[in-house]
Amino acid sequence: MRKWTLPAALLLLVVLSLLPDQGRKLHAHADESADSGELVDPPKVEEKISGVSHGLSTDSDVVKRESESMSRKSLRSSAEKFEFQAEVSRLMDIIINSLYSNKDIFLRELISNASDALDKIRFLSLTDKEVLGEGENTRLEIQIKLDKEKKILSIRDRGIGMTKEDLIKNLGTIAKSGTSAFVEKMQAGGDLSLIGQFGVGFYSVYLVADYVEVISKHNEDIQYVWESKADGAFAISEDTWNEPLGRGTEIRLHLRDEASEYLEEDKLKDLVKKYSEFINFPISLWASKEVESEVPAEEDESNEEEASETPSEEEEVDEEDGEKKAKTKKVKETIYDWEVLNDMKAIWLRSSKEVTDEEYKSFYHSLAKDFSVEKPMAWSHFTAEGDVEFKAILFVPPQAPPDLYESYYNTNKANLKLYVRRVFISDEFDELLPKYLSFLKGLVDSDTLPLNVSREMLQQHSSLKTIKKKLIRKALDMIRRIADEDPDEYYTGDNIAELSDEVLLKRGSYAKFWNEFGKSIKLGIIEDATNRNRLAKLLRFESTKSKGKLTSLDQYISRMKLGQKDIFYITGTSKEQLEKSPFLERLTKKDYEVIFFTDPVDEYLMQYLMDYEDKKFQNVSKEGLKLGKDSKIKELKESFKELTNWWKDVLSNQNVDSVKISNRLDNTPCVVVTSKYGWSANMERIMQAQTLSDANKQGYMRGKRVLEINHRHPIIKELRERVANDPQDEGLKQTARLIYQTALMESGFLPNDPKDFAAQIYDTVKSSMDISPDATVEEEAEVEEEEAAPKEADVKEDKETESSSSKDEL
Repeated sequence: MRKWTLPAALLLLVVLSLLPDQGRKLHAHADESADSGELVDPPKVEEKISGVSHGLSTDSDVVKRESESMSRKSLRSSAEKFEFQAEVSRLMDIIINSLYSNKDIFLRELISNASDALDKIRFLSLTDKEVLGEGENTRLEIQIKLDKEKKILSIRDRGIGMTKEDLIKNLGTIAKSGTSAFVEKMQAGGDLSLIGQFGVGFYSVYLVADYVEVISKHNEDIQYVWESKADGAFAISEDTWNEPLGRGTEIRLHLRDEASEYLEEDKLKDLVKKYSEFINFPISLWASKEVESEVPAEEDESNEEEASETPSEEEEVDEEDGEKKAKTKKVKETIYDWEVLNDMKAIWLRSSKEVTDEEYKSFYHSLAKDFSVEKPMAWSHFTAEGDVEFKAILFVPPQAPPDLYESYYNTNKANLKLYVRRVFISDEFDELLPKYLSFLKGLVDSDTLPLNVSREMLQQHSSLKTIKKKLIRKALDMIRRIADEDPDEYYTGDNIAELSDEVLLKRGSYAKFWNEFGKSIKLGIIEDATNRNRLAKLLRFESTKSKGKLTSLDQYISRMKLGQKDIFYITGTSKEQLEKSPFLERLTKKDYEVIFFTDPVDEYLMQYLMDYEDKKFQNVSKEGLKLGKDSKIKELKESFKELTNWWKDVLSNQNVDSVKISNRLDNTPCVVVTSKYGWSANMERIMQAQTLSDANKQGYMRGKRVLEINHRHPIIKELRERVANDPQDEGLKQTARLIYQTALMESGFLPNDPKDFAAQIYDTVKSSMDISPDATVEEEAEVEEEEAAPKEADVKEDKETESSSSKDEL
């Protein structure tokens, strides 16, 4: 044994002396390679190693290396450097100032990219299950984690991951295509499908971060780190210091100081709920929460100080064995766990036959943020196929918001949310639905639209016109269905109780819809010429035969008299006022039905709704009313010609175009009608009430007025005889003017000179009371006012004041 001791010792010394030298050689070689720009192969990560759940079980060396990595904001010297081909400052200016108007969307873009990566690996797993791996890798999910101390926001997915080549290609797409070409493409309005791909969407991270790391592991490559400060270069290196991902991508954003709001859990929860609520994969946030637990009372007193509430100590006695239980206290502690943020399922992706009514109601309340107990009036769930494919759900709310029509033409507010591949884009696309349907709530999800980060650009996309056309048709069909299912709309029997309970539940549903949103249908008739006839079928109103209920144009036509060619209507302020109108006398006597339009918008409506089902509309307060053939009309005109010509001359300064024999009066002596294309009395009143109306310009639209007289009325017959005897009688002329002014008011017009009209009435009263026309008002007696003597109390008060002033002076 002693013989081998010395040689063994010498051999050991030689080996030990060589080791430091070899280490120095390796170190020197690394330094030389760094100076020369060559890469040194770092330690390899086993390709088949599985990711550790949540990165919680790591050894001390990994923790140290990862901490150093996460705290740095400079590119690693050992990484392979790449120069952006385009000018980065110009590129960032386009991204930040042109494409993105809201910093919040960076999270939407990253989650969208993560969802795409998960979709790809899921698709591959359909034919090859082994691509998912095993353990945690099989869980297709997106995880968000915060590090408030280091100001780092991390988003991780277990998607397909990226190879080194993918990192260079995908994260350099914009620069690789050339900034100038990209700008030209935008200005030319070309296909911007590039936007939203892993490239432009990814670069939105620089809205909030000044340094970004992308750690990615693909099944066919080792784990790499991409990093960049957007300062003209990015670097890629083999990842030997971070926790092995197994598969997928983790993006770490080193947030700027002004972006610290994105380190708040509540802010991230709100953003995910707003933009990514319906992503197919679970999105989890490593969030804190407080829990209450019981601990032994004998624990260290420091625990008591940490508790948010004073611990309650209890000492209980078991009744069976009489043993005392240990003293305990309740304390609150903060723990961290994964919280799923997108628990609301995208029910529009399922078949409408598979979704229950309760699920639709629950989805509506979540989508519309409507927390009332009322259910939506109706909904439509459909899929559109063709050049543009999309899925949509539309809801009719249970009631209209109070401000629905207050700023109708001055707001772009819409209640329809646009999604592209389950990613929320915007709810401000007023071009998806016309304004008159803006009361509808719902969403549209398209797989064919580009995932555009610019609302302005996407709004001009040609596919939106196709989507809009289909949405309008489906929306009108849905509203029509409310009417079709309402028994009040179609049942004409006397005993409504014979209908089933299920049918009776929908009774009055369309009347409710009309009371809430009827004005929108009228505005649609005005604005949408393409769908005017379909909208007219939804029109409801009361009439002389509706018996207090709402009726439709189709029902009106079904009740028209034989030979009736026109649809009769009248406009005014209320149904009660119109029922007493002299314009209806002859029509109701002959059993014609007349529609009552009492909404101010109806006057505008009837300027656009000229006909329906080959039937013309006729305002009964205007010229052109035809009630069958009257063979005696020519004889009557001739016999009353002297009176009508005389009366027209008397009213020459009253804007009266003519005086005619009327075919619409029964008990009233005369009425004033307007020309066919002029304003009605109701329209004149509406226009005069406008705040910025111009009285000078209104004269062009008033049109000429026509006085129609009832040849059978005794006043008209007496007036005719007196005119024949003495047409120059001034008293008779005054009476004719007074009759006209009275008819003017009864017809709904305002007198041109109310003072003159009142004076004529008073003169008529004087005449009926045998008061002389020359009688004047008695003069008031003038009484000279004497200056009142001062009261004793006032004199006394003045003296006391004077005495007090004297004392003060002394």
